[in-house]
Amino acid sequence: MIIFQNIKIELLGEVPLYLGVGIQIISAIILGGIVGYDREKKMKAAGLKTNILICLGATLYTAMSVLHLEGFAGPADPNRVGAQIVSGIGFLGAGAIIQGRGNVVGMTTAATIWVVAAIGYTIGLGYPISAGLFSFTVLFVLKLVNPVYRFLESEKGEDTFHVEALAFGSVKKSVMELIKSERIEIDEVYEDKIDHKRKVLTLYLIGHVRTMDRLITDIKSLASVERVSFHQVNRDHSEIDPEDLEESEENLFKIGSEK
Repeated sequence: MIIFQNIKIELLGEVPLYLGVGIQIISAIILGGIVGYDREKKMKAAGLKTNILICLGATLYTAMSVLHLEGFAGPADPNRVGAQIVSGIGFLGAGAIIQGRGNVVGMTTAATIWVVAAIGYTIGLGYPISAGLFSFTVLFVLKLVNPVYRFLESEKGEDTFHVEALAFGSVKKSVMELIKSERIEIDEVYEDKIDHKRKVLTLYLIGHVRTMDRLITDIKSLASVERVSFHQVNRDHSEIDPEDLEESEENLFKIGSEK
């Protein structure tokens, strides 16, 4: 039986086995936690614990496979480990995606899971610094892409919308955080208790139709939200004549179908 004394770590070179594995484990916890914390704040299904465990799992599978191949005389391909990790993560990603009524919810969560596994794989190969750069790139995409959307959307296309979200417990704080990340004006908001478990959050919002579609998708992806409905109304919150609303509904349908 071969006892491995050293492991290669980016910038450090060869270090003692247990020190190297320790660096990889700590790196996986930190980097998986950074991405997971951002998702946890938004109350996504895959939050802090899930992303840390995914990153840890990918790291350990890769690290142990690389160690096992050291000194192995027969033909071996370490890249097969990465291929198996991608396949396994695909099942988790599929479970995060919920499809219904023409909309697909959870695509960003599934993509985040996939990328976090890649970060763990990079750490397991001995490149924690590179994995850190990838992690901050992921955060950049998750947090700073919305301002680009806001820049492209004209204020001329803004309308008033009535939104209702049925959830288990209060989601007012989480929804308000989501609204802050978009260019949406809050006209009115209140929350009512339906029974001892469920509450309904009612909002009257002013914003661009595409911005509203993004917001509704984010609200639907909140773990405790059971159902969300929204439609366009007049500025005084009265219902719009169906004939005037026909064109807007067609636009909403097209936007939902493209997701």
